[in-house]
Amino acid sequence: MFLVATILSHRYNSRTGSRETKVESHVKSFFSLFQVPGAQELVDFSPVYRCLHIYTVLGSREQFENYYRNQRRKQARLVLQPHSNMHETLEGYRRYFNQIVFVVEDHILHTTQGLVNRAYVEELWELALSKTIAALRTHSSYCTDPDLVLDLKNLIVLLADTLQGFGFPVSQLFDMMFEMREQYGEILLKKWNLAFRQVLDQDNFSPIPVATEEEYRQFTSQFPFQDPELDKLPFPKKLPFSEFVPQIYSQLKEFVYACLKYYEDLHLSSTEIDDVIRKSTNLLLTRTLSNCLQYAMKKKNVGLAELVQVIINTTQLEASCVYLEEFISNITNVPPDTANATKLYGTSTFKDARHAAEEEIYTNLNAKIDQFLQLADYDWTAAQGGGAPSDYLSDLIAFLCSTFSVFTHLPGKVAQTACMSACKHLSTSLLQLLLETDVRQVSMGALQQFNTDVKECERFARAGPVPGFQGDTLLLAFSDLRQVSLCLSLLYHSLSFLLASLLLHLSLYI
Repeated sequence: MFLVATILSHRYNSRTGSRETKVESHVKSFFSLFQVPGAQELVDFSPVYRCLHIYTVLGSREQFENYYRNQRRKQARLVLQPHSNMHETLEGYRRYFNQIVFVVEDHILHTTQGLVNRAYVEELWELALSKTIAALRTHSSYCTDPDLVLDLKNLIVLLADTLQGFGFPVSQLFDMMFEMREQYGEILLKKWNLAFRQVLDQDNFSPIPVATEEEYRQFTSQFPFQDPELDKLPFPKKLPFSEFVPQIYSQLKEFVYACLKYYEDLHLSSTEIDDVIRKSTNLLLTRTLSNCLQYAMKKKNVGLAELVQVIINTTQLEASCVYLEEFISNITNVPPDTANATKLYGTSTFKDARHAAEEEIYTNLNAKIDQFLQLADYDWTAAQGGGAPSDYLSDLIAFLCSTFSVFTHLPGKVAQTACMSACKHLSTSLLQLLLETDVRQVSMGALQQFNTDVKECERFARAGPVPGFQGDTLLLAFSDLRQVSLCLSLLYHSLSFLLASLLLHLSLYI
């Protein structure tokens, strides 16, 4: 076994003081982990002592010293070559560390006079350190398991603290662990990406029914939800959000815990830990969770009801961001109002997701209206119009009434915008039907039927399908359509009157 820093049990036992330091605790942990015997028990040093004595007597001590040091350098280079599959298991890393730590140089340094000196040991340590860091940097990059990266980090901390306790510089090991945190963070983001997608795929996008007080407390213990009005209602009742809300919130907290585990024992201050955890959480919110919410809304089987539920859910999650801030502050012991503290971007993330859901609602509503309008079959030469609205329009109005009744839990502005957007799209589409280039002529009967349909649209607007509109605001969506319909009717009547007058004058002349 090759030695870079001899960790001798007799040197450790010689430490004084009744109170154990953190480094000493790690040394003991290292001894326990690797089951370290003393250097004398591992290696028979007598051949080295005899050779040194013989060469000294012969007057060739310097020759032996050079030979010994060169051989040890060669052995160091050989032993520090990692196995190709070292990155697959923690045991692979542990075996590699065994070869680094259990060495004999320190023992030789303290039991011989000049065979090795401190400069030589430090030179050998620099060699071992550079090769070790290069090997760890390469092999750790292959790892995709966050638990293995975390275990490796803990192993390196034990190694670094133990060697530091014996006077060897280990700052480069800690620098490498700071590099590994970026990789650990990326692995966590990938893991939570799968977790979020699984939660969203399994959600039914329906309000959570609760039958008992116990069920209600179970959900409110998982997610910070308060609604005094809902509390007054008898059971059974429904929570406004679906199950993905408490599950997503729980996953966010688990991610924070996973981040915290990596930064333990890295000799960082509470403020530094709080800062890196918040930055990692912001990445999770703005990149991973945001993309997952976009993915959920773009799926083909997501309808208007599901999009409405997404808006309700993201509104609830946005309100919970203040509690997530408090949660991070509690585990890092850093107040959220600390100067220069990183703020969470959860509010903007959920706002963006809500706005995307709103746009999807507007788009889907217009697409549904277009589907109904494809069923429109006006007979533009009909002699007489029907007394009732067209069937396709009656079905469309029924659909809109049913859809807007689901908007009761939406913020008022969202529901009003959706309703106004739908009415404007319907008005524009009906106008396009009337003004299409292939409509060569329009009879009075056709205009009467079209006018009946316009009146049905206006009746729908006056009924107030969504509360909050001032006066006849919604009716204005159909104003252009009404004006065109009236103009065509007046024009038709005027032409009919003019034609009748001409015929009358002609008859008088004849």
